Amino acid sequence: MPVFDYDPPERFVAGAVGQPGSRAFFLQARGQGRMTTVGLEKFQVAVLADRLDELLDEVLRRSGGTAPVPAMAPVELSDKAPLDLPIDEDFRVGTMALAWDPDTSQVVIEAKEVDDEEEEEETIDDDRPDSAVLRVHITAAEARAFTQRALEIVAAGRPPCPLCGQPLDADGHICVRLNGHRGDRT
Repeated sequence: MPVFDYDPPERFVAGAVGQPGSRAFFLQARGQGRMTTVGLEKFQVAVLADRLDELLDEVLRRSGGTAPVPAMAPVELSDKAPLDLPIDEDFRVGTMALAWDPDTSQVVIEAKEVDDEEEEEETIDDDRPDSAVLRVHITAAEARAFTQRALEIVAAGRPPCPLCGQPLDADGHICVRLNGHRGDRT
């Protein structure tokens, strides 16, 4: 299984390419003269950002406020730059995992390649290659900055329906909350 390990990366960001409604989302890590770009879904970016914040808040709570975790993203770590070019997707993300390493006071993020065979019945096949993994070790401050950028990337898409929160298409959408309501863009 190829493991793209960055401990620490020079840069680790979420980004999107394209117009709202047809954007492609990526995680990108750069360091030691190499770069890894993995594709994922918009909801995965949002969930990663939310879970990172929850993890950091929990570390701070359990430590009684003594852990080196800032309550907010430090301004000096803000990264507004676009994704690095070329954007060549190394793999698509299927599952992600987060951990706090108390020895280094770092967050460890793992993004594992989607495995199409996971959806099929479990079979043992030793000839099948293992899935690729992107593993990134970042400080709590860098994690807060990553979260802030990721949430901004997600929010920059289509405006949400005021009733159900789902993104509006240019022509509106069928609102699931009101069972057939046609939410029109205003």
